[in-house]
Amino acid sequence: MSVSMDEEEDSDLLSLRSDWSKERSPFFNGDPKPSDIRKRKRSITAEEQQQPSPTWRQDARKDQVYSSFGLEKVLDEHKRSVRRRCERVTEGSDESGGGILLNRIYTELHITEGQSGEVQWEHEVMQLETASRTEKHHDTAIRCQDIFKTSAAQQRPIRVVLTNGVAGVGKTFSVHKFTLDWAEGLENQDVGALVVLSFRELNLVRHQQYSLLRLLQVFHPALQEVTAEKLAVCRLLFILDGLDESRLSLDFHSGPNVSDVTQESSIDLLLTNLIQGNLLPSARVWITSRPAAANQIPPSCVDRLTEVRGFTDAQKEEYFRRRLSDEELCSRIISHIQTSRSLHIMCRIPVFCWITATVLEHMLSTEQRGELPKTMTDMYSHFIMVQKIRKRQKYHEGPETCPEELSEADREVLLNLGRMAFEHLERGNIVFYQDDLKQCGLDVSEASVYSGVFTEIFRRECVIFQKPVYSFIHLSIQEFLAAVYVFHCYSNKKTDVLEKFLENDWETRFFPCLSDFMEKVTKKCHRSQTGHLDLFVRFLHGLTLESNRKILGDVLGQIQICTFTIPAIIKNLKSMKMFENSYFRSALMGPDLKKMNMTPDRSINIFHCLMEMKDLSVQQEIQEFLKSENRSEKELSGIHCSALAHMLQMSEEVLEEFDLKTYNASTEGLLRLIPAVRNCRKARLSACGLTGAHCEIVASALKSNPSHLTELAFRIHDSPAAAAGVPFLCAGLTSPHCKLETLRFERSTVPSDALASLFSALQSNPSRLKHLDLRYNMLGEAGMKQLCEFLESPHCKLETLGLKRCNIYWLRQLCGFLESPQCRLESLRLSNSWLTGDGCCSLASTLKSIPSSLKYLKLSGNHEILDSGVQHLCGYLESPLCRLETLRLRYCGMSPASCGFLVSALKLNPSHLKHLDVTKNKLQESDVQQLLELVENPAYSLQTVSWEKPDTV
Repeated sequence: MSVSMDEEEDSDLLSLRSDWSKERSPFFNGDPKPSDIRKRKRSITAEEQQQPSPTWRQDARKDQVYSSFGLEKVLDEHKRSVRRRCERVTEGSDESGGGILLNRIYTELHITEGQSGEVQWEHEVMQLETASRTEKHHDTAIRCQDIFKTSAAQQRPIRVVLTNGVAGVGKTFSVHKFTLDWAEGLENQDVGALVVLSFRELNLVRHQQYSLLRLLQVFHPALQEVTAEKLAVCRLLFILDGLDESRLSLDFHSGPNVSDVTQESSIDLLLTNLIQGNLLPSARVWITSRPAAANQIPPSCVDRLTEVRGFTDAQKEEYFRRRLSDEELCSRIISHIQTSRSLHIMCRIPVFCWITATVLEHMLSTEQRGELPKTMTDMYSHFIMVQKIRKRQKYHEGPETCPEELSEADREVLLNLGRMAFEHLERGNIVFYQDDLKQCGLDVSEASVYSGVFTEIFRRECVIFQKPVYSFIHLSIQEFLAAVYVFHCYSNKKTDVLEKFLENDWETRFFPCLSDFMEKVTKKCHRSQTGHLDLFVRFLHGLTLESNRKILGDVLGQIQICTFTIPAIIKNLKSMKMFENSYFRSALMGPDLKKMNMTPDRSINIFHCLMEMKDLSVQQEIQEFLKSENRSEKELSGIHCSALAHMLQMSEEVLEEFDLKTYNASTEGLLRLIPAVRNCRKARLSACGLTGAHCEIVASALKSNPSHLTELAFRIHDSPAAAAGVPFLCAGLTSPHCKLETLRFERSTVPSDALASLFSALQSNPSRLKHLDLRYNMLGEAGMKQLCEFLESPHCKLETLGLKRCNIYWLRQLCGFLESPQCRLESLRLSNSWLTGDGCCSLASTLKSIPSSLKYLKLSGNHEILDSGVQHLCGYLESPLCRLETLRLRYCGMSPASCGFLVSALKLNPSHLKHLDVTKNKLQESDVQQLLELVENPAYSLQTVSWEKPDTV
């Protein structure tokens, strides 16, 4: 029942508490914002004032409610407090401590609705490359201020928003901008109270008990006077920033319900109940996270998913032009970045733009000679050097002739930071507390930890209870310093650290040479399923170059590298295999893939390691390969295949067809090519059997946004372990981004229940698939049952079904589908499926019982059809309901009698059949003569009769 605005105003004020959750879009609407209305208030005419808009009434209602509960003054003070917190920010780190005005430096970020794909188990730098490639596709862009605004197509208000983005891409800056605009009265004025809770602060109280009301008062002291009753009428928006930094255990499945804001519980319980809507169900919640941590939030709890993709190319240029006043210098920096793909990709991250600007501005505006940084290791090495020089100049330390040298105290602190970076990188921690620093030999009372050279790489924040929280300015700085520390440990033979890291790969009998050490570390890092050590190992290889070791000086330690060492490291990288040679078959056949050195995605990182060492030979060879006309004749090594997969995957042009058979490579090489499937329309992968890891890559291609794949042919490796890939494929097929129209899944020995789950996945997302080929699969009863359920689903649009050598023991179920009104099949292939004459009887009876769209029927290779089966088929062929245009009956045990049945049927229904194949049936020319005569007769549609004389001894 609708209620007029006047009636609502007359109702009891207390009833307004529940109104917020009843309104269609209680937080946001398309009407002019209250702040805008206030700005125009003096120019409104008397006539207009007599007819107030709904927004005016809503604003008046809100003020009336807040005034009656004594909230207006409290919330105004809260706004001022929030504004003071977020109006200034630090870029990198800030030596003055005052920060920079956010509105002065803020550059709009590229934020999209939806996500570029599933949570990707690869390093975030690889995800940046993917985002860079898909930038030109038509994404749904959205302003951070509009994330809670509903569109016309949405049926319900948006309560929970989850925003993903790689480290440093601008999620927290977006939170600050959203909050500042609200606090200044510019945006989202329907929000009564905006509450920001960062996980790095919540970690400090994770072992304590709080009520939600008390938690708000502790984190936002301006809300001290707010009671539970007052909180109920506030239009609340909670911002939970940095889920990836959380050390809480969020359990959305077995935790108890908490619905009272005064009930004390653990912090994790409060948050899960708030997100689920048990606590303050009318409150809005915005969660920010890096991609890998975002899967902690169940999809059922999220109303809108957004992704911060950092800077577009245009926004990068805008940033540099705002950052640098010298136009010529700015243009030189932009031009240099465009010459290096790795730097260009990383500049999607705002903080990396700042690092790049800092380094290149220093190098180009001083008389410093030498090559500008081209790799990430170059850039970070120079960044440390620039900070050393700036510190010397600022504090007038040491001789002016060597401003880049570190003092012994600074060197010790830097190495201890490297130790902490390394130890916590393995654990996945990016936020540190005082105990973490103490465990790594860092005296938190010393200003040297967070001043001088370290202000630009290590950040200290005083948060709740004035407890400091520490972090590197970006995850990549942590990864770089971790690599510096490990290289230092090798140079100084700190075997305890290296042995703990390498575990079973460490040889206790002798200390390895550098090339052997790098090989062991590379294998260790690339066994990671998440790729969290990919950038670390790239940096480690970059540090072997003399140019970078010279910049960093004795931080790395004194080490003599022979002339043959660097070529040996490069050779080891190029020859590194996905599987140990002696374990290749056992790794595939075993219960897991522990013998696997690396997945195909990890193998691509080897190519990046070569690039950090400035070895361009593989890249140049692949570029020549792509230009050649005789590609199939050129043999590709494993590293060639990894490099090619990367180039094809990152190409801005979508590959029309990707067929493994066209590449001359070993089985391992072909498997290393699999990631290219993410950027093609047609993928033919049947040249080698896929394992679970490869199925996961194929699934990621189906789930990516946008997904280009419309045709897929593959087979799963003949091993028990490989069947583990089926669930990944199911997840890909059920994705809303999946656009697959043709699926060929062949030669599989996976259990029938696994096949059944595959068909169930197809049934849940059937609208696009038109062609399904299941040749050489043992369907079993469960598989056939699930297949038929998929075929009979109302949204199934399948036109072609191939069941070659699928053992059709369950023909009755298939016939049930063929006679259903949902059947749209135009092509049915049942070759080599042990079909008998009786089976043909069932099939023909079904087909002639109702009008059929079937135009192509292939029954070749069924030796038991014989004349009786052909006779039954002819009963269908002569039916006026038959629209069959092609019939293939090779190897069906036909005698001359079958030819007579066919002639008789065609005479009764001459208008449709065009192509008939009766090859390999031991028929003489005289036996098929009458059929051949029908081809010449214009009264018949028959165009070809395929046959051959039987072999004579």
